[in-house]
Formats: sequence, C-alpha cells, structure tokens
Amino acid sequence: MAVPFFKSKVFKVVLIVLAVLASLLLIATLGANTFLKPMLISKLKKSVSKATNNLYKINLKDVQLNVFTGSISLTGITFKADTHVYEILKDQNNAPASLYTVEAARVSVSGAKALKYIFSKEVSVQQISIDDAIVKLDKLSNKTGTKEKDKRTLYQKIKDDIKLINIGGIELNDVQFNYADHTGKSPSASVIKHIDIKAAELLIDSATQSDTSRTLFCKNISAGIKNYEGKSAGGLYSYKLQSLTLHTQASKLIATGIILQPLPSAQYFKKSKEDRFDLKLDTVVFNKINLEQYYKQNSFSASSIVITQGRFEVFSNPNGVVPVTDRLVTFPHWAVRQIKQRVKIDTVYLKNINVKYKEYHKQSKKTGSIAFTNITARVLNITNNKNALSKNNICKAYVHSQFMGKASFNLWFDFNLNDADYKYAYRGHLGALDLKAVNPAVMPLGMVQITSGNLKSLDFKVSSTQKVSAGSLKFLYNDLKVKLLKQDNEKGYKQKSLLSFFANSLILKSNNPEKAGEAARVATLKFIRPSNFPFFKTVWFTLLNGIKASAMGKAPKQDEQDMEKRLKEKEKADKKARKQKEKEDKEFRKKLEKLKNKN
Repeated sequence: MAVPFFKSKVFKVVLIVLAVLASLLLIATLGANTFLKPMLISKLKKSVSKATNNLYKINLKDVQLNVFTGSISLTGITFKADTHVYEILKDQNNAPASLYTVEAARVSVSGAKALKYIFSKEVSVQQISIDDAIVKLDKLSNKTGTKEKDKRTLYQKIKDDIKLINIGGIELNDVQFNYADHTGKSPSASVIKHIDIKAAELLIDSATQSDTSRTLFCKNISAGIKNYEGKSAGGLYSYKLQSLTLHTQASKLIATGIILQPLPSAQYFKKSKEDRFDLKLDTVVFNKINLEQYYKQNSFSASSIVITQGRFEVFSNPNGVVPVTDRLVTFPHWAVRQIKQRVKIDTVYLKNINVKYKEYHKQSKKTGSIAFTNITARVLNITNNKNALSKNNICKAYVHSQFMGKASFNLWFDFNLNDADYKYAYRGHLGALDLKAVNPAVMPLGMVQITSGNLKSLDFKVSSTQKVSAGSLKFLYNDLKVKLLKQDNEKGYKQKSLLSFFANSLILKSNNPEKAGEAARVATLKFIRPSNFPFFKTVWFTLLNGIKASAMGKAPKQDEQDMEKRLKEKEKADKKARKQKEKEDKEFRKKLEKLKNKN
C-alpha cells in the first residue's frame, strides 16, 4: 500500500523549507522596518524642508513599513511653519502673507516601492488615503514679501533628493478647513467641515514641472463640500449650500442648493433698518476657470457662469433710514471696478429666475409688489482687466422676462466699464397687457386702482451718466380708467369718488393715440438723479416720469431750469464732499507716518 503523500519525507522537507523561508521573510521584514524607518523619516523631513525653503517642517509619531506589501502607515502627522524662520523672513521683508498648518491622525499608503525610493530616489505610490485631517490657514498680512522670490519649480528644488514622484491617487476624506484673518482690527475666523478631495495621477518630474494641463501636478483634482450651513453675525440670515464641487481637469466649479434665508419680516424689521433679501438658487456653474492664473496672479477668469432656476426677493424696510450718501455704489459698472482682484468673465447666463420687489406703504397699511418671472438673461464682458478693457470696454446685457407673470418684457443694457461719468444706456419693450394686472403694486403703493385699460406696448430708449438720464418713451394704451383710493380700516380701501371723477375726466388721457389715425404722444425723458438714489430706483423714476407724462398728456415734471438748478447743487455738494475726503485722507496719512516713526 502506498504511503500517503502528507506522511512522506518529501512533504516534511517542503514544510521545513517553507518554515525557513517564512522565518527569513519575517526577519527581513522586521529588519527592513528597523533599518528603513529612520532613513524614510529623515528623507521625508529633509525633502519638505528643502521644498519650502526651511519654512515648514513635518513631524511624525510613528511609521509602520512593510517592504513586501508596499504599505506604509504614518500616525500623528503635523505639517506646520517654523515660527523662528518666519520671523527671520519677516525681518527680511520676504515673509508670505499666510501660513498653513496640517494635522492628520493617520495616513495610509499602499503600493509604495520603498526600495526604489531609497536606492533610485524615486517615489512611486499607488494610493494615499488621509482621514479626518484639519487644515488651518492663518492670514497674517495683506502683502507678500517684496524681495525677489526663488523662481525655481518644485522639481528643481527637490531634484537632488528626489528624481521623481508618482502617486496614482490621493484621497482626503472628511477634512476640516479653518481660516483665520489676523489683518483687521479684530481677528475673524470661519470653519468649513466635511470636505472631500480626490486627486488623480500626481506626477512631479522634469517634464511635468511646466505642464499647464495639470493642477498642482495632478491630472485631475475633485474637491467637494456637502451640506454647509451657518448664520450671519447678527442672526438676521441663515445660509445653506447643498454642495460645492470643483473639477480641475474640466476647469469647472458647480454649486447647488444655495439658500439665503432671512428671519420672518416682522422679526427682521424689528432688528434691522436694512432691506430684507431672500435668495434661492438651484445651480450655479462656473465654466473654464483659469485656476493657474487665480493661484499665481490672484486673477479670476471664466468663459461663462450659468445660473439656473431660482428666485430673488427684496423687501424694502419700512423703518429704513433714507440714505444721505451718494448711491453710486449700487451701479453695476461701479461695483465691477471696485473688485480688488482682476476679473474677466466672458458671459453670464440666467435661466428661469424669478425676481420680486415688495414694499410696505404706511398710508395704505398694505404691502405692494412688482414681479418679473421666468427671467432669462445674457450678460457679456464683465471685466476690470485693463488689457481687456483696451479692446472692449462695454458690458452688454439682454434680459427677457414676464412682467407680473403676464406680459413679455425685453431689456437691453450697455455699461461703459471705464468711463469717468459711468455712462450707460438702456432700451426696452413691454408687450400687450391688461393694466389691471399692475393693481397689486399701484393700489398699496400709489393708492390708485386701475379699473380698466389695455396696454398695447411700452417702448423706451435712454442714455445716462451717473447724474443725468435723457431719452424718449412711447406708451400706447386705450380705455384707461382709475379710482383714487383712501385707507379704510374695515374694507381696506375706499374710493375718493369726486377726485376719481376729476382724474378720469380732466387729468388722465384715456387713450394714446387719442383717436385712430392720429400720431401717438411720445414723452421726452429728462431726469437728474438725486445722489441718494440707487441704480434701479433711478431707472424706475426716469421711466415713471415718462409714463405719467404720456397718461396726462403733458411734459415730465422736471423742467430744464429745475434740472440745471439741481445739477449745480449736486456738483457743489460733490465738490464739498471731495474736499472733506481729501482733508480726512491727509490727516490719516499724517497719523500713519507718526506711527511708523515711533516704530
């Protein structure tokens, strides 16, 4: 009978050989860990120090290395600036504006070729995973060092120690980002939690050091934030962001579920004298963002921004203080000029946006509203870039909407982006409308009810500066009848019968043109902006004067002499304000110089 194989001498020899090999492998692994761990830590620290010009240091609590499986586990990692080096750079006027600190409890590395790193100076890793990391950014100054910086690439800085770095993928899960700004009178701070980042195909070598198709040497970086929310400092608003995702390979940033939610009206107006804003946007997409330009030059550019599905409501504060300062700051082209970083956006698209303006009228004790629904818009050439402005200094906007949800309304705007007088022009067309549709606005706010009237069309064309608007308006309608109202505690409104009769008989023209075949009345628009009038109020009052003039059959209220008088008064007030500002600036510079001399 044959002896079973498992009882044979051959099998026993195989077992002995395998046991010896296993022992050798175990000894080799333990020896490799003992021998390679200090070498690995030393090289890692040296590389970080060299790559950051000795400003940053990395420390580790422990490293577990398995040469044969290619796995490395690092625990207790801290990456932070050497404050002594920072102070030296500061004294040399060469310190960075911000400092970073990174803390991670654990970093797992798989597919690492440790021997290749030690003997060939090449870092080759399949995957790196970092969980529950905290990244801190402290902004310490508004200016970076003025001395000439080291212009070498990262590869040029590390090539003596590392010839190549190749990492297949990097994952950072549930990262917390802490930001602190120490440049103001008092420090401000913000925290963003639950950030996920994935980077693919990181490669640093002689070829990729100048590869502009990569971001931070990676083929693609996807970074995302989910369910970010908070409250404003005074508690008037809460804000939410469902998600924010960046894809570097596609140069695309996508934001979803943007909400700015104010307190209920009664509570809000008790606590604030500012207007109340309510915003909700489903999706905002930034296309073809130049990330390298933003990172290196602090300049933002995008081929387009697409804003889809949402609403924006403004409720004018009934307790608000009438502003006395110049509201030029509300002009769109003024705002573009004030952006500190260079901006160039080719096109902004709006799709299916609803806008509503609400105002409480103390006399009627009611709230009136004007609505523009289903807005689509295209805005071209938003920029403050000098080179771009030398080629094209006009920002154009086309807006289509449904006025009060009933009539087609088209608007065209031209904004001069570098004109000293802030020139702009606009024209528009409002289609056929039953005029009773505007009663939700004119009854509470104007104490007037339109009982009948059909708008055929409203067309206007206006050219403006920051001071004066001039143009023409054609308001075609028929069968216009109104009631003048007064407030009634029981019914809400009560008709002023006699005044209504006079208004319809003697003041208002029922039709324009009055008879078939006659030429229509065309109003000449001339309006001087009071300095405390914001942009859209200026546009509205300019058009309102023309509408009134058409309906009453007489010239707008502001005549030539009144215009000239108000213009001179405004110029005088502006001159006085400029002198006062120059005086304050001079005193501030003197105080600043004294502080410098003391230090």
